[in-house]
Amino acid sequence: MSSAPHRGSRLETLTYAELGRRIRATSAGLRELGMEPGDRVLFSVRPGAEAVVLALGIVDAGGTVVFADPGAGEQLFRARAALAAPRWVAAESLLYLASIPPLRPLARRRGLDLAPYARLVPDARHLYAGRWLPGVPRGGSSSARLRRTRIETTPTSTAEDGFDTRAAARRATQPTGFDPRATAGRAPSPAEALIVFTSGTTERPRAVVHTRESLGAGLGDLASAAMRPGQRVLTDQLMVGIPALIAGAHWTMPPPGLDPGARPAAYLPLLADADVLFASPAAMDAILRALPDEKPRLETILLGGAPVLRPLLTRLRSAFPDAEIRAVYGMTEILPVAIADGAAKLARDTDDGDWVGELVPTVTARVDGGELILSGPGMAQYLGEDAATEVRTGDLARLDGRSLTLLGRTKDMFIRGTQNVYPALYESVLAGLPGVRDVVLTGVPDAIGDDRLVLLVVPDDAPAHPDREHPVARRVARALPGLVDAGVLPDLVVAVPDLPRAGRSRKLDRAAAAVRAGELL
Repeated sequence: MSSAPHRGSRLETLTYAELGRRIRATSAGLRELGMEPGDRVLFSVRPGAEAVVLALGIVDAGGTVVFADPGAGEQLFRARAALAAPRWVAAESLLYLASIPPLRPLARRRGLDLAPYARLVPDARHLYAGRWLPGVPRGGSSSARLRRTRIETTPTSTAEDGFDTRAAARRATQPTGFDPRATAGRAPSPAEALIVFTSGTTERPRAVVHTRESLGAGLGDLASAAMRPGQRVLTDQLMVGIPALIAGAHWTMPPPGLDPGARPAAYLPLLADADVLFASPAAMDAILRALPDEKPRLETILLGGAPVLRPLLTRLRSAFPDAEIRAVYGMTEILPVAIADGAAKLARDTDDGDWVGELVPTVTARVDGGELILSGPGMAQYLGEDAATEVRTGDLARLDGRSLTLLGRTKDMFIRGTQNVYPALYESVLAGLPGVRDVVLTGVPDAIGDDRLVLLVVPDDAPAHPDREHPVARRVARALPGLVDAGVLPDLVVAVPDLPRAGRSRKLDRAAAAVRAGELL
């Protein structure tokens, strides 16, 4: 039975016990296929029931889930795959189909520069989600058929399709139940469980490695701080949904591909059955703009992935006066770090910095030269780099006991959606393109704390005035999808006469460049 419903299908309901049986059966099926402890699986399956079962089944079998975004572009995708060195590939059958030679040009015209999934990793074992389609390699195994026993579920009618791990409002502690703590990280093994790529280039991809122990520490902190048994938690984020299961809550997943930021009106009906909503600030801004006069009742709103600023909190408080608002501060290397109550955050003086809440129990923090430095059992390591005991955040901060206030940044970085963007990583690559003399990638903040990205390009034949239609600007814009992560693609590419510089060394003046970019938007 397919557990990744398509639009218009009925909601599938699983108890903890049923979910656990599926995960254990998938784990057993993977081991029978030859998966060994430590095997890495390049994973490109959209959030949904089948993705959750497969991912947790891989971890239960001793494997490592390597999240791989197909929108990264072929060159960066290949570089990331080479760094991770997987033995397995798990992808939706549609991706296998779309990446075969006859269809790749069509996908590219639609903005998706796909790597050839079937041939990307030599001698890989292949898993596919969804029904078989041409392009799936010979010998590929259906993720649904990995389960050795058929598990019956009861479909529940709903106006929207999706996946809801509804269960009794308690932790499933019976021998026949599923305790997600066992799979989500309470095991003491230091073995790898999850690899997530961060900002990087084709020359220097970068990723963090989480173990079961590090995942368990962070996910447990979030579960205990923000969720309660029996609540219905609406999110497509694995790192929020698993804490919901740990807390004994019901995890409801939206239909695959339904982005609240892009299609808020289609997302709104899901709020009617939710107690807890998780969203990024940008997605929440879109939801608030689309809200009808009769608003849904939410008990808790969780915000994360980007700074949560006063204007958005004020609008949320007005729209949902009875809801608890929690702002989560964290990073890929250690999540969460601190959680702030929305009302308490609004009561703070913004001139005193951005208060991000109290440190979660498993995180230890110190300030060195003004910079926030973190450690704790929830900390990940960088793939292929020397082991570290602490992570330097790049955030300037003040600690008052375990209360954390951010004061700025120690290095150039801005935020696009939920992604940290370090411009220097990309500028050196883009400056090497034909006809380009100089470049700067800059962020222009908006009212909700997100950044619009602008790439200023100085061509060899620089224009007298900013020119969006300059041939070099247009050529660079076309080349970008194959060079940088999809999350870093700029909103605007403009050819300019020169870049602002300051001082005797004529160092790039990034602040002035951001001002100039803001004038062009």
